Amino acid sequence: MVEKRLRVVLAEDSVVLRDGMVELLTARGCEVAATAGTATELLAAVAEFRPDVAVVDVRMPPTHTDEGIRAAVEIRAAAPEVGILVFSQHIEAAWTSRLLAGGATGIGYLLKERVARTSEFVDALRRVAEGGVALDPEAVTLMMRGDRRTPVEDLTPREREVLELMAQGRSNRSIAELLVVSERAVEKHVAAVFTKFGLHRTPSDNRRVKAVLTYLAESGDGASVQTRR
Repeated sequence: MVEKRLRVVLAEDSVVLRDGMVELLTARGCEVAATAGTATELLAAVAEFRPDVAVVDVRMPPTHTDEGIRAAVEIRAAAPEVGILVFSQHIEAAWTSRLLAGGATGIGYLLKERVARTSEFVDALRRVAEGGVALDPEAVTLMMRGDRRTPVEDLTPREREVLELMAQGRSNRSIAELLVVSERAVEKHVAAVFTKFGLHRTPSDNRRVKAVLTYLAESGDGASVQTRR
């Protein structure tokens, strides 16, 4: 019996990884109807092509926090017949819970570093497309204890590095020089820290101070610091 040719929309902001996945899926008999590098492109592609399944990364531009998983929740609400396979290095417990709230059918969550063979990924893809479930046990464990994760634990290594330098009282320009990156790149990391810490702009806009205080409280570092706004 010939297996149905899966129609897939692939969302992955890494061009190299995205192109590699397109080749692998095509070689395995899947039809990649469209690829997307942003959550906005993903939503548009799903609306246009109505795939059997959408492969979604959690963190996508512009802030690389939770754009991908939020888009997955939107797809689930607008087109519940489309399977969703989250394929990421990260667990976003709160949004994933919302994704699963509509029923655990046609849903998958795999961690990139734990998929050893292409066949495993394609098998999971087919299960999800057919209305089944494909959840990595480690992902489930992390989601179950996700409400006990601290904001600092959700930071990427680079975001944490930037926050540590902020806690030393360094300006964005100083951090950029130390890390040998552009000041604009530092600004994006700082914005991501604010987002993950739930710090919104206020009239006094002391988010930098609050972010540092949160970091010191969670890291157990009681040293006093001066922060520059």
